[in-house]
Parts: sequence; C-alpha cells; structure tokens
Amino acid sequence: MTTSTSDDLKDRIRAQAATLGFDVCGFASASEPWPASGRLAEFIEKGRHGDMAWMAETVERRAHPQAMWAAARSALVLGVNYGPEVDPLAALEDRSRAAISVYAQGDDYHDVIKKRLKALARWLVEAEGCELKVFVDTAPLMEKPLAQKAGLGWQGKHTNLVSRRFGSWLFLGAILVTLEIAPDAAEGDHCGVCRACLDICPTGAFPAPYQLDARACISYLTIEHAGPVPHRYRAALGNRIYGCDDCLAVCPWNKFAKAGQEAKLQARQVLRGASLAELAVLDDAGFRALFSKSPIKRIGRDRFVRNVLYAIGNSGDPALAASAATLLDDPSEVVRDAARWAVERLEPAAQA
Repeated sequence: MTTSTSDDLKDRIRAQAATLGFDVCGFASASEPWPASGRLAEFIEKGRHGDMAWMAETVERRAHPQAMWAAARSALVLGVNYGPEVDPLAALEDRSRAAISVYAQGDDYHDVIKKRLKALARWLVEAEGCELKVFVDTAPLMEKPLAQKAGLGWQGKHTNLVSRRFGSWLFLGAILVTLEIAPDAAEGDHCGVCRACLDICPTGAFPAPYQLDARACISYLTIEHAGPVPHRYRAALGNRIYGCDDCLAVCPWNKFAKAGQEAKLQARQVLRGASLAELAVLDDAGFRALFSKSPIKRIGRDRFVRNVLYAIGNSGDPALAASAATLLDDPSEVVRDAARWAVERLEPAAQA
C-alpha cells in the first residue's frame, strides 16, 4: 500500500482537478464504517427500488467502497456544476411543450465527467505511482454518501446531494485510490425544518424525510420503468417527459447556485420547451438522431414516445388529440396504450 498524507498532495490534486474543469474536489476515507449501507438495505428490503433489479443484485458491492475494491484506502470525490440558467419549474407552465430534466438537456454527463476523471487519474498515477479506479454513476458505488463524507454537500430530505455553494446542481464522480489521504471534514445536514422538497413532489414519493420510494418517483417512472406507467401516476406526470426536477429546483439552497459553465452540458436549444406534437412523431431513426450523445437516448424511442403521449394527455389541448391518434396503431404496445389514454383524456376537451 502506498502512503501519502501531506496537505501538499491534496492541494496539488485540487489544483489539477480545477485545471481539468472540476468545480469542487474533496477527500474521504474508503475504509471507515459505512452507515449508508443500512439505509440501502432497508430501501431494497421494502421493494422501493421497483424494477431496478440491478440495485438488489449489487447490494453487497454497494455496501462499502472496499466491497467494490478491497485495495481502496481513500476516495477523491469530484463535482461539476450544471446549474440551469432559468428556473426548471417554469417549464411546467406550458403544457403543450415538454419539460426535460436539467441534467439531460445537454450531452451525456457520464462521457464528459469520465473523460476528466481519467485525465486526473493518469496525472495522479504518474505523480504518486498509486493504483486507482474511476467511477461515474455506472458502477455500484454510493457516490452521494461518499460526497457527504468528503465535504461536498449533504443528502437532503429528498435523498439528493445539496451543496452550500452549488445548491442542487452537482454532477459527481469518484476515484478510489490505494493512497492513504487525510479525509476532509464531512458536511453536516443543513436542511433544518424545511420540507419544501417533500411537499412539492407531485406523486408523494417520499414516505418520510430522507426516504424515497422510487416506484412513485417521476424520474424513475419516465426513465427506469419500461412498461406502462400506473394509471394513478399518469396525470401527475404533467408535461414531464424525462425526469423531474421539482424537489431539486425548490430547494432554498439554490439561492447560492450559479449557472454551469461547461458548454457540453448546456441545454440544447432544440430541447428548450420542445413541442410535444413534434416529439410524438419521432420514429426510431429520428429519435436516435435527435438524442445523439444525450442520456435520453438510452431509454429508446418507445419509452420516450410513451412519455410524450402522457404529456399530450395532460395538456388539455384538443388540438393535440390528432398527434396521439396517429399512434393508436403503433407497433409498440406501450405506445398504443399511452396513445389510447391520451385520446380519451382529450376527448372531453374537444367536445367542450
């Protein structure tokens, strides 16, 4: 095991991280006790992970950073600010246009962050001769609890990370290393009595503060859930066709947030209030072309158009009924089901 505990090393790592475009860098122990594993086990035991079977399948590796990699001694936790230029809640006002989660309006952050993490990793290996592994939300590593241990923020009552500097808007990445690096002070909880994130949730997805039932979460329903969305949640989707930012956007700590500066993460103009009618007609080729390099691409055309149809059904605009009707014979059953629902919802408006 390589050992290095100097503050000078931490300063040099932070400087290099800043050069590569990271907005914040913290350090945590990868060998200390990990209370987050108990919360995860309860989440899985209660079935709150829904269709995300991979969470249950990897629960043992998620239980502790060293369960992922036994040689790990320390963690570098990096953050990139992706703060929006405008309030995401404003997108909910025009029901004829799509609301897409802030994180998905630009290029896929996994690609942007991972490239930077690998560059930092190469530099660190050359500088210290250590071994390391890079993670960016694609492996069973609990990044949010790790970020709290590293002082980047804390997990709020909505279970997402909140930063005193960047509010709700930090993309996270981590590097586990064999170096023993002195950890930074963990961030405390600064939610206080506030429950804005809990109260705004359209589907009541929080059974209690600091607990999430993914099965009722709009982000889960529009992204991870492959089948028809349960009828009891469809109206609550509103015009949200990919993810939901309500609990993030309402957080009072966003008063300190700043707009992100990374061009690749900026919202594409075509996705700023995109027309539901135009999105509904996308075939597979059109979908792939529109969402090239976008995280939205991974859910596929059928699931995406399903979401658009729910939004059309919630629009209250009888002019959009024709867009839904054209998909009543779509090859995909999940699309046909959503089209039927949308047409039935709009028929009373058309007859009024």
